[in-house]
Amino acid sequence: MSKVKHQVSSGGVIFRRHDAKVEIGLIALRGGRIWALPKGRLEEGESLEQAACREVMEETGLIGEVLQRIGEISYWFYAKEEGVKIHKTVHFYLIRHLQGETSNESWEVDEARWWPLDEALKVLTYRSERETVEQGAEMIRALGAMPQVDSPQPPSSPDQVSQGSAPQA
Repeated sequence: MSKVKHQVSSGGVIFRRHDAKVEIGLIALRGGRIWALPKGRLEEGESLEQAACREVMEETGLIGEVLQRIGEISYWFYAKEEGVKIHKTVHFYLIRHLQGETSNESWEVDEARWWPLDEALKVLTYRSERETVEQGAEMIRALGAMPQVDSPQPPSSPDQVSQGSAPQA
């Protein structure tokens, strides 16, 4: 029977308004094959909120303030080097961008970049993180920080339907 370890991490959905759109800060891992939310383990004596802001800053170069708790996700993985199963819980917070530009200085990530909200939802690798961003977007709307978007107009001709891109799953 394998040993089991429990890990607690914290991360953030950092957002800003840019050109009348909401953008989300994401990180690329494993040579850009994975796009994810910034997150990491707590340091000694650190609160979940402090860890979320620190991890966002370390992995993206962005400084922000926690507005609200979004929720948590849990998952299991196997750490070969330790020979243990790990049950990880990650607490996520909605973080408003205050200053800083995305930076690729962290050895932990391949790239940090702002993505328009709709594109962020398409590029995020993990379903649980897409759901976390969707929850964050609802909170942003409730706070009144989400720009108003006109509802899409139906195509006026069949030609316009074929010119549009297919919806992403």
